[in-house]
Amino acid sequence: MNHSPSVSSGLSVREGVQVRALRDYRLIAFDMDSTLITIECIDEIAAAVGLKEEVAAITEATMRGEITDFRESLIQRVALLKGVPEQALQAVYDERLRLTPGAETLVSACKAAGLKVLLVSGGFTFFAERLRDRLGLDFVRANLLEAADGTLTGRVLPQAWGDICDGAVKRATLLDVASLMGIDPAQTIAVGDGSNDIPMMQVAGLSVAYHAKPKVREVADVSIDEGGLDRLLELFA
Repeated sequence: MNHSPSVSSGLSVREGVQVRALRDYRLIAFDMDSTLITIECIDEIAAAVGLKEEVAAITEATMRGEITDFRESLIQRVALLKGVPEQALQAVYDERLRLTPGAETLVSACKAAGLKVLLVSGGFTFFAERLRDRLGLDFVRANLLEAADGTLTGRVLPQAWGDICDGAVKRATLLDVASLMGIDPAQTIAVGDGSNDIPMMQVAGLSVAYHAKPKVREVADVSIDEGGLDRLLELFA
């Protein structure tokens, strides 16, 4: 049954939005960096060559929507990673990557309610695939960094679906997975924090901004501004 949930501190629902029972949704799609995990992986990789500040500034401007071409922004940032040892990726995963508070709880609750879980990221397969295995995710799409002789080349490799997972690809991926599952987009939930998440959020049945940039909060059905990802479950209680 649809209902308009109550609003508590740090959790808001756009006026007029009707939230179904969790079991009535069939797919939840997560952004990765600063959503399912607490870091921006590309910024931490850049730290290995002393360029974190420069890359992080571009990342922040892109996520805020001040740089509107995510594709070119990513190509520019990845180019700065040329020469980074591949082992730096593992070090970021081991030493810097942390799940967002409440991430495991929310993913587990969604799976228990019968939802499939999609991770669709403008970040990198190195991290996304490890999170798939760690959390038991059903679908993953992210960018593939090229490496040669143990170091990054500063390029992204093309995959079967294309080369750069930007906002348009995130939107298409959510719709493709919904079609594969034989469900309506209205039965999907999309969770993100940056401007490149807006296209998939706009086609989902329920869009969730998590500690998000202002432009994202403006379009989201639900905004979580305090606490962990598991606060979303308060809407289905």
